[in-house]
Amino acid sequence: MDLFGNYLLAIVETGGFFAPLLFIICHLFRPLFFLPVVLICISGGVLFGTIAGTVYSVVGITLSSIIFYGVIRWMPGTTNKLLHLKQKIIGSNSKLTTSQIALMRLIPFIHFHLLSLCLIEISAGFKEYMKSSLLSNIPLALVYTSIGKWISSLSPLHVLVLLAVLLPIIYLLRRKEIIIKWNDFFQVST
Repeated sequence: MDLFGNYLLAIVETGGFFAPLLFIICHLFRPLFFLPVVLICISGGVLFGTIAGTVYSVVGITLSSIIFYGVIRWMPGTTNKLLHLKQKIIGSNSKLTTSQIALMRLIPFIHFHLLSLCLIEISAGFKEYMKSSLLSNIPLALVYTSIGKWISSLSPLHVLVLLAVLLPIIYLLRRKEIIIKWNDFFQVST
């Protein structure tokens, strides 16, 4: 993965005028190479600075979210597998809010498109999904491009402290209601 990161930096640095376009395309191909969003955003901060890197990352991540929305609607088998995975990890009765998803996207090891699936579930349609997706992508891009190289040199103690701060905030921003269907609560044994 380190080799791919160095290769990506070399391509974008020599891209000249097309460097932002190449960087956005890297965001689109990121899922094919199983690269974390954080790696690309940090690269954007190193290459373009905080403001431009954030803008390019938000554009790339948002376009990736649009593609994910289309793929999920086109491939129902994949949707069912992701929903099953979501139920295992998050639970079947829990609905996350957009604020919680935005904070969870700051945690590097949580799957980006699994959180996008949570956004699809709480959205009424494509327009609402895109609005929530854009709002939840901005903090991710801003944080990881602004701290760039600094985030990659954090000690494990700093990472644990950051997670210890983020997890209670996610809990406090949770949806305060749970809807359980009658048949789920009173399971009929046959």
